[in-house]
Amino acid sequence: MVRLRSPHVLQRQIRVRRKIRVSSSRPRLSVFRSNKYIYAQVINDEKGVTLASAKGEDPVVVGEAVAKNALKKKVTLVVFDRSKYKYHGKVKALADAARAAGLQF
Repeated sequence: MVRLRSPHVLQRQIRVRRKIRVSSSRPRLSVFRSNKYIYAQVINDEKGVTLASAKGEDPVVVGEAVAKNALKKKVTLVVFDRSKYKYHGKVKALADAARAAGLQF
């Protein structure tokens, strides 16, 4: 059975992606939420390479881990890509934890 997304969610995702300007000096911090875990990746879209990633159940721990992994690769500036998710709850907690750990966006 194919699950269709609501048109409001698709419009939000398109609007967010359209506003993001990614360069090699500012890769994007992409967020994905499943029912159980939250995933974060720092992606260089020009090369198609994932620079850092983390996953887990607690968004604060994931935010700190992805920031620590990105800082090891000398990445400090990122563009936050929340995808189709609203900026509250787990997504906001992940972003705040990443900022506190040293990432700038």
